[in-house]
Amino acid sequence: MKFTTADGELDIAIDHLYVAGWTGRDKSAVDHHIEELAAIGIAPPSQVPLYYRVSNALLTQNASIEVLGEGTSGEVEPLLVQKQGQLWIGLASDHTDRELEAHSVAASKQICLKPAANELWKFDDVKDHIDSLILRCFIKENGAWVSYQEGALSSIRPLAELMKGSGFADNAAMLCGTLGAIGGVRPASEYKMVLEDPVRNKKITMAYSVNTLPIVA
Repeated sequence: MKFTTADGELDIAIDHLYVAGWTGRDKSAVDHHIEELAAIGIAPPSQVPLYYRVSNALLTQNASIEVLGEGTSGEVEPLLVQKQGQLWIGLASDHTDRELEAHSVAASKQICLKPAANELWKFDDVKDHIDSLILRCFIKENGAWVSYQEGALSSIRPLAELMKGSGFADNAAMLCGTLGAIGGVRPASEYKMVLEDPVRNKKITMAYSVNTLPIVA
């Protein structure tokens, strides 16, 4: 994959792709969510946080993805990438099949592409104020853009902590968890996502559309 950086173009082969789940920093909120899911038949995670290994081919910079059926939705997440010991941070969407999630969270993560922004920042440039970085996601509903997710990285477990628990290393990428959905999790045909650094007055942005394929019996 090719990313733009302040130092020029970064060309990296992503050999390993991780999706970190259950990464909320507020343990009581995570436990409550686990109980809610258990009540509707979704098995609790074997550990918290949990690292799902998915195909490295799922990470994409395409502006459009194809999904099977109407039951998928995206999630704005910080993206970590490492090459030759240098750590970078960017932006991605953990697009997930919600209907399949009720049967297998791991399978629901594997079945959808994970759109990623084209730009990365050096992790060292933001590590001292990383909790102040802001994630935003907008979806198109009834022809208008509406706010779907918004919050600071302070609500997600420290990214350095997530890396230590995952086996993350060179030529790897990891999606690091998300925020609650405003108005509830639901599908959309178009997404706009932002990672904002209010200290340095910088933003990484991305957008993608979803093409729904019919489920043929």
